[in-house]
Amino acid sequence: MKLTVVIVSYNVRYYLEQCITSVQRAAKDIEHEIYVVDNDSTDDTVAYLHKHFGDTINIIECTQNLGFARANNLAIRQTQSDYVLLLNPDTFIAEDSLQQVLDFMDAHPQAGGVGVKMHNPDGTLAPESRRGLPTPWVSLLKMLGFSKRYYMKHLPWDEPGRIDIISGAFCMLRREALDKVGLLDKDFFMYGEDIDLSYRLLKGGYENWYVPASIVHYKGESTVKSSYRYVHVFYQAMLIFFRKHYGHLSFFVTLPIKIAIYFRAFLALLQMLYERMRSSLGFTDKPRAEVSYCFIGSSKMLNQCLALTKRKGLTATFCKVNELPTLEQQLPTGACVVYDTDTFSYLQMIEHTAAMTTKHPTIGTFNLRQKLLITRREIIKG
Repeated sequence: MKLTVVIVSYNVRYYLEQCITSVQRAAKDIEHEIYVVDNDSTDDTVAYLHKHFGDTINIIECTQNLGFARANNLAIRQTQSDYVLLLNPDTFIAEDSLQQVLDFMDAHPQAGGVGVKMHNPDGTLAPESRRGLPTPWVSLLKMLGFSKRYYMKHLPWDEPGRIDIISGAFCMLRREALDKVGLLDKDFFMYGEDIDLSYRLLKGGYENWYVPASIVHYKGESTVKSSYRYVHVFYQAMLIFFRKHYGHLSFFVTLPIKIAIYFRAFLALLQMLYERMRSSLGFTDKPRAEVSYCFIGSSKMLNQCLALTKRKGLTATFCKVNELPTLEQQLPTGACVVYDTDTFSYLQMIEHTAAMTTKHPTIGTFNLRQKLLITRREIIKG
């Protein structure tokens, strides 16, 4: 087997469906298998997957939330492919991305892992696509707001380049390297395990690379970032990594880092308490601006979306495919462009959204068969 794709899911069945569909498109000429590890979702994810994908994917159903590292390891141990891709469910990938990355790794045997060009939902480039090693000094600078060194901003976006840290949202790994350095560290429940594994690959004598293959990452759709658990898990991951790899350093080096981590966690908790107190006292922020949708695709798709917008009371415009080159001129600021997934490839959607640099509309998709609208902000079922 050439490639195993492992997707760990928790209560994101519609994003997950889109992710799997994009992988199947991208891997149609590649010997591959897809494993979904469901971390005890409560949104009927497992039954939904069986209904819509049947035996084309492998499903591991967990009876508790194992966290990201343990769930990935569960699938990896059941496979023997040359390469393993760890992929977030709130992503979709361009049709040429997998082949680009695999070709690169075949040609570079010292590449233990590869990350890709991640786009935010508005087409902008995500800086975490290329990250440097969070040494004590770099970590301290980042927590103080100086992130240039951490995000390796000196590297060009459209050429392969050596990096230190690969994002867990799309992390292509060489099986041989995993066998040598070990799987993900189960001490990390969520966050930090990608940094730890990337560092161990470097220490094991392998190289980590960035390849300009494109994906979209919605970011954090399965994480409630306003919860105390999120703050605890996120900052605990920082401490675990620091103690594991830099705990041997002098007290005078480690103390400022630990203080900075605890201080940032304390500020995050204070902000959370403040927002909850405002809410309980009846203070509310300005209402969220109404989204203007622009639907573009086949006549069948546009007719379905017209009916959907009328039922849901959405503000929308409708464009024909031949209007795509001049679409940005017609859009209001903050619009969401919704593409017909039967008419456009995922690569076309990514490239077109990324090219609209003036108004930065967010990307949305519409699945004709499911009558399903997916955006960064919401999911609407027809």
